[in-house]
Amino acid sequence: MSPPRLVLLRPRNADNLGAVARAMKNFGLSDWVVVSPNPKLLEVPGMNRLAVKAGDLLETVRRVDTLAEAVSDCSWVVGTTMRLIEGRRRLTPRELAEAAQQRSDETWALVFGDERNGLVTGDVEQCHALSFIPSSEEQPSLNLAQAVVVYGYELAMARRGTVYVPAQALADDAALRQVRTSMELGLAAAGFLRAESDDRHAVDDLMVALTRARLTKKEAGLWTAAWRVVSKR
Repeated sequence: MSPPRLVLLRPRNADNLGAVARAMKNFGLSDWVVVSPNPKLLEVPGMNRLAVKAGDLLETVRRVDTLAEAVSDCSWVVGTTMRLIEGRRRLTPRELAEAAQQRSDETWALVFGDERNGLVTGDVEQCHALSFIPSSEEQPSLNLAQAVVVYGYELAMARRGTVYVPAQALADDAALRQVRTSMELGLAAAGFLRAESDDRHAVDDLMVALTRARLTKKEAGLWTAAWRVVSKR
């Protein structure tokens, strides 16, 4: 099982980033991306204070402007949220580790929202799966770095004693977005979707099934090409 890329959306606290780096070091995580419109976010001195023995990770963290950019090469994108989303199952960290082990994605992402609001609706809609840490109703949210520790531990335990053998290359997020766009155009051209109705949610439901099927890059390309032919006719 390949370790995930940690994607931190709109982080507010430099100390938290330093603590996240330390937690990553604890559990063998090294790939992380910060999504923020602030180009100077990673220049805050406070990051170094809590990044005990993890200063090298502070040199490798990348900043991008959008979630789509952060996960464009990921075949599985998992969002962490305490929100109950109708029709969306949420995996516990242990269930997530088991699912990741079975999938064997070469590049996948674990997405964390900001310290105040977490993932918003637009963020959730870009995730292929959701996960949450069961906690007390009196205090359901965890500190960002604490949440990384919980997931890091469960994923590390799942990786222990296993040999990672990459499977056939899976479709990344960018390829899945192309499938969705071409599918919507094709279904509209075929009359399945009506502009004046709310039928377009059906595309979301169909994409859930395709995501669950774990399309390869080749299969995603075939789906895209097929729907483009339908849309032209």
